[in-house]
Amino acid sequence: MLTPSPQAILFDLDGTLVDTAPDLAAATNALRAHHGLAPLSFQDIRGQVSNGGSALVTLALGIQSGSDEHDEARQYLLDAYEQAVAVHSKLFAPLDEWLTVWQKEARQWGIVTNKPRRYTLPLLDALSLSPGALLCADDLSVKKPAPEPLWEAAKRLGVSPEKCWYIGDHVRDIQAAKAAGMTAVAVGYGYISEEDDYQSWPADLWFATCDELVAALHGHRHT
Repeated sequence: MLTPSPQAILFDLDGTLVDTAPDLAAATNALRAHHGLAPLSFQDIRGQVSNGGSALVTLALGIQSGSDEHDEARQYLLDAYEQAVAVHSKLFAPLDEWLTVWQKEARQWGIVTNKPRRYTLPLLDALSLSPGALLCADDLSVKKPAPEPLWEAAKRLGVSPEKCWYIGDHVRDIQAAKAAGMTAVAVGYGYISEEDDYQSWPADLWFATCDELVAALHGHRHT
């Protein structure tokens, strides 16, 4: 691989590092049930998870953002999610094994997510994850695809942006990484809708599976 070996690895959270879709799907279907509707299939919900709570409300109820009804539904969904933020969520395998080795070697890593801190911290606590840098949606005045959260994460790790990999499952992750001057890594195993093609994103590296990503990360461990 011609891509520079990273001194630090930064991850998007949902759909990249942690499989949170089962718990978000449960919250989405709780909203449906609250409105007397039958549950949606897990696969239908999974493809929208990376687009956030508003997209899940639109999927669940057909209500577009910008109305009081939508805002109330979104709050209901988020409240349901907050009550069960880490029931079924877990690290994608084999990233869990890789991360254990990476941390034992005292290597740098962090998370930059558009998930609010209110939901992120309980999730990380439940999974016993302690990133060296954590940037959430409400930490700065801007969020991805703006590069500032990625720059701040690199700064907190004491690593220059060009020596970081940023890994994500949404085009905004890749846009943020490129704008930040980091190696942009797109993964195809995350929460990608059927009409989206992750291989069309302007990344530096693309991995279809988590196993392929981890093999590449292991290949850079000792360089």
